[in-house]
Amino acid sequence: MNTTELLAKYDIPAPRYTSYPTVPYWSDNPTADQWTAVLQKVFQQNPQTAWSMYIHVPFCESLCTFCGCNTFITKNHANEASYTDVIHKEWQLYLEKIPQLAAAPIRQLHLGGGTPTFFSADSLRRLLRPLMDQLTMDNGRFEGSIEVGPRLTSREQLVALRELGFQRLSMGVQDFNPEVQRLINRIQPYEMTCDLTIAAREVGFESVNYDLIFGLPAQTKESFTKTIDTTIALRPDRIALYSFAFVPWVKKAHRLFTKEDLPHGAEKRALYELSREKLIAAGYVELGLDHFALPDDSLYTAYTQNKMHRNFMGYTDQRTDVMLGLGVSSISEAPTCFHQNKKGLNEYKRTVMNGRLPTMRGHLLTDEDQQQREQILQFMTQQRVTLRDTAQAADARAYLSELLDDGLVEIDGLEMRMTERGRPFLRNAAITLDMRLRRNKPDTQLFSQAV
Repeated sequence: MNTTELLAKYDIPAPRYTSYPTVPYWSDNPTADQWTAVLQKVFQQNPQTAWSMYIHVPFCESLCTFCGCNTFITKNHANEASYTDVIHKEWQLYLEKIPQLAAAPIRQLHLGGGTPTFFSADSLRRLLRPLMDQLTMDNGRFEGSIEVGPRLTSREQLVALRELGFQRLSMGVQDFNPEVQRLINRIQPYEMTCDLTIAAREVGFESVNYDLIFGLPAQTKESFTKTIDTTIALRPDRIALYSFAFVPWVKKAHRLFTKEDLPHGAEKRALYELSREKLIAAGYVELGLDHFALPDDSLYTAYTQNKMHRNFMGYTDQRTDVMLGLGVSSISEAPTCFHQNKKGLNEYKRTVMNGRLPTMRGHLLTDEDQQQREQILQFMTQQRVTLRDTAQAADARAYLSELLDDGLVEIDGLEMRMTERGRPFLRNAAITLDMRLRRNKPDTQLFSQAV
């Protein structure tokens, strides 16, 4: 069976597995008290538990029509001060309930969005400095990282972030083609990205990542080849090459497109394959589902040591037992619980300023959930997994019989692994480990296409 036939057969909706259980299958929503009790137990059992912090900054000056993030579109920069006050208040609410957070070693602090560089250099200092003054950095292992939009990022902001100890940034590039940029409402000339990349290196950032997206409107093999060639010339340390997740039932802006406007199936996958070939030839190594890194980058080192991790921030080079999310819609994670903040900006602010954690939903993990989370994590980071016992191996063989017959997956004893030919179908194969989805197949489409 050729690639076109395989794509027609297996390009079905499937989770990306940045968490398990996946968000649509969360149940047993914890209360704020249950969530903080989970955190209290973690740090009481081990006050030196390493942890991470994620801060969601939702603001953007304009809407990119491909975006699937929780954003708030505004040009009113007075939001910087008021939002900072709420973040600080939320952090104090956590410190009141789990004071051990201040002394436990923090390994990662990540700002995502939205566009975190919506905040000026001074506003970034005002947001981050009071928090960081109350944190205990894990010496030699702490990493500060931020997502930046070249249209709103200046050298002054980069200098401020380096002063605060940030070492890594991720740039939203998506595509260098002017017509694609016009259609996704993200006009970002090459010079803007180039200048910011040079500035980041000059001020001392250790790792620069580019986010690219394949499957956008007006993309062709010829145009995307130029985007990849341009990317290679600029030599970012990491590249995230995402498939456009077309979910018009979730994001209204996606309704500006139709399937006919977008490359799909074999045409879409060809964009990834030509990119993969060029990137590998240029010295990049393919990692996990859709990431590439140069061999001197820490993500590659983590991959070779089987230490690469995957969570709501994507692939990372370190794993922590707790990830605490601050800000509107932020998701937190602990060994036995997920927790998400309220998604409405005003409701989030009001709840926090009234002295309550802004709990919207979450999930209390069962023992089975925890076992399956570890298996899916191993599979999504290493493309292989150790199955629990012969019964699970037999179940996997039965469930994946067609992928096995097509040479996409192999099962040898208790090891299940993707073949090189099967890499595009990693999400399909991971479903065999997802018992919540298998027991309760959705009646409507919940996930983007697998390939």
